[in-house]
Order: sequence, then C-alpha cells, then structure tokens
Amino acid sequence: MGSDHGGYELKEQLAGWLKSQGHNVTDVGTNSKEAVDYPVFAAAVARAVAAGRCDLGIMVDGAGIGSAMAANKIPGVRAAGCYNEALAKNSRQHNGANVLTLGSGQTNFEQAKAIADVFIATDCTEERHLRRVQMIQDLESGRAGTPVMAAIKEMKLDLSPQDVARIAERVKQIVGGGAAPASGTANMANLPPAQLARMIDHTILKPEATQDEVKKLCEEALKHNFFSCCVNSSWVRYVAQILRGSSVKVCAVVGFPLGAGTPEIKALEARRAIREGAKEIDMVINVGLVKSGNWDAVMKDIRTVAESCKDGGALLKVILETCLLTKDEIVKACEASMRARADYVKTSTGFNKGGATAEDIALMARTVAPRRLGVKASGGVRTYADAMLMIRNGATRVGSSNSVKMMEEAAAATGGK
Repeated sequence: MGSDHGGYELKEQLAGWLKSQGHNVTDVGTNSKEAVDYPVFAAAVARAVAAGRCDLGIMVDGAGIGSAMAANKIPGVRAAGCYNEALAKNSRQHNGANVLTLGSGQTNFEQAKAIADVFIATDCTEERHLRRVQMIQDLESGRAGTPVMAAIKEMKLDLSPQDVARIAERVKQIVGGGAAPASGTANMANLPPAQLARMIDHTILKPEATQDEVKKLCEEALKHNFFSCCVNSSWVRYVAQILRGSSVKVCAVVGFPLGAGTPEIKALEARRAIREGAKEIDMVINVGLVKSGNWDAVMKDIRTVAESCKDGGALLKVILETCLLTKDEIVKACEASMRARADYVKTSTGFNKGGATAEDIALMARTVAPRRLGVKASGGVRTYADAMLMIRNGATRVGSSNSVKMMEEAAAATGGK
C-alpha cells in the first residue's frame, strides 16, 4: 500500500483494517500529511507488485487518477481507479488488474473497505478474459507477431467524409455549445428540494460564529444533505469530524474576506485546510490587482492556491467580488481563473456592498464555457426564488446562510417532491 498526503489518512485506516482481516500489508509511505508527490509512491507500489514482492497493490491519492497513470508506467502493472464495488470486480475479473487506486476525495473509509474487499477476493479466470489480459501484456512488450500487434498492423485508419463530419460536429458541440452549466437551465422548472440541496454550500462565515452555531450548521447540512458546509478555515477540523462518513463535504474560505494577502499565505492557508479535511477551497481574488489591470499577478495569485488544491485533491473556487468589478474586469478575472486551472468562479464574499446578480452569473457562465468551469452564486441569495433565478442563469452551485428556509420554500413550491 501507498499514498500521497491527500490519501494518507484513508490509507492508514484501510491498512489497519486489512491487517485485521489477516492480510500481510507492506506500507511504502507516505507517513504523514506533509505534501509529497504521488507518482513516487504510486511507482513504489507498482514496482512491489511487478517484482512479485506483493500479490496486489493499493494506492490512495486525492482522486485516484494520477496514481493509476503513474503505476501503469511500470511494466507488468495493470492499475485501475475504482470508485465502487462493481468497478473493482470488473477490473479484476475482466482485466486482471493488480493495482487498485482510490481517491480519498471520492471514497470514504466504509466504501474503500468494500471496494478493496471485492478487489482482493476476485480473480480473472475465464479464458476469454485471460486472453485479453495477455493482449494487454503483448501491447506493453510490443512484440511483433503476437495476435494484437498483427491486428493493429492490419487496421485501416483512413477516415471517410462521414467520419470527418461526425467528428467536426462533436467538436462543435463540445467547444461551441455554450457553457455546460448554463445549457438547459434557461427554462428550467423549479427544482425539488432534494435536487436543490445538492447544489447548496450551507454557509456560516460571520466572525462571531460560535462553536454551537457551527455545530448547528453541520447538523442542518446532514439533515438536508446539502453539498457542503462552508466555514472559515479555523473551523475545518471541527466540521470535518462532525461530517465524517457522510456525503456532505467541507468547504473552507481562504484569504477571506478581503483577498489582499500574498499568494503564498493564501496557499499555506489552503494546504492546512485541506490537510484538516477541506475538500473545496473558496479563495478571494486580489481585487486590487484586478482593478490595477495586473493580470499576470492576478493569475499567479490564483495559480498558487490552485496548485495547493490540486496537490491535495480539492476543488478551487475563485471569489471575484463582482460588485467591485466592471463587466470587462469580471470577464478578464474569469479568463485568469481558467488559465490558472481553477474549478469554479464565484460572485461574492457577502461582506461587501453587493452580492450575486443574475446578469453577472450569466456573464460568468458564458465566459467560462470553453473550460466548463462551475459558477457559484453567493452573497444575498436568501430565498428559493433567488436560488432558482441564479440557477436559470447558469449557476451550478449556490452559497447561502439561509439554506434551511430555502428548502422549506422549495418544498412548498414543488409539493415537497
């Protein structure tokens, strides 16, 4: 077994459980939550399996994707990222996978136990599957004369005019079809409570928030199954403990509410929040740099935090504070967020002179369409009608401290369905 810092806690839990089930476990690290590079540990797991020192390998990082890519560079390894038991069974039974990669951001301990149990218990025994596994090995070796290499040599890869037309149409749909978040939302009917709940970041960010109020926030989020609890970074560890084992994620604000700190300090705050359990980071952009037109510095500000988030397997939302920006500045700030590899753009902190507007949401959704970033509406979104207006204009997430009342209004508007 191995992990990076984002997967360390899940790896430790899973290793202990596997030992209790009678398995011999060799742990190749990492051994703390300090930031490390996942390819190093994925390769160590893969080499132990390829060399025959271990029968199977399990590697945990934030998403399970990068580790699968790294492990599959080691000859003799067939690594599969699995997010449920069915995929684990299929990867072993059909593909002879010998390394399982898991994402701590997508899989909790109970799910990981079930996935690992199926992965270990399943074998590839049917002749048709074994034959295809051999073909994978032949591809890896590149040996001439094997059935798969001969088949590849015989393939005709010329594209017909019809093929070209289909590909061109698909590219147009992907690139020019408009923002993924906004498509189909303009005429959206009222969302039912359960569907709306999974678009809400339930929020408490006031500086005087007490521990009891934060606890109540978490209890409300668990009751209504909101997507996340959004809190100041000092509360992350406490909130993560309450939400552990649930589908509700922890979201932490960084550089909040002014955004005027240095990129390095914002990145440090983000890394600590991620280590303590945050799965999403909402950072405040440096508005002064935006107003100065220093777009290189703006992009550095975002990218520095984005790298911390990518290392820790967390999503990054960039708070633009739209009420302080011109329309042109909103567009350019969205473009900088895309170039810096953020995952969302977000309207407001709620601590300034204005919050989310439908016009700004629509502008942001159009601008981030090429990279399909999410769009979060926050600041002044207090009613079900507010939320639906934002969603119809392209919002894919809503942040609110009035979420419970919003759910009651949603139930009344849709008959509770």
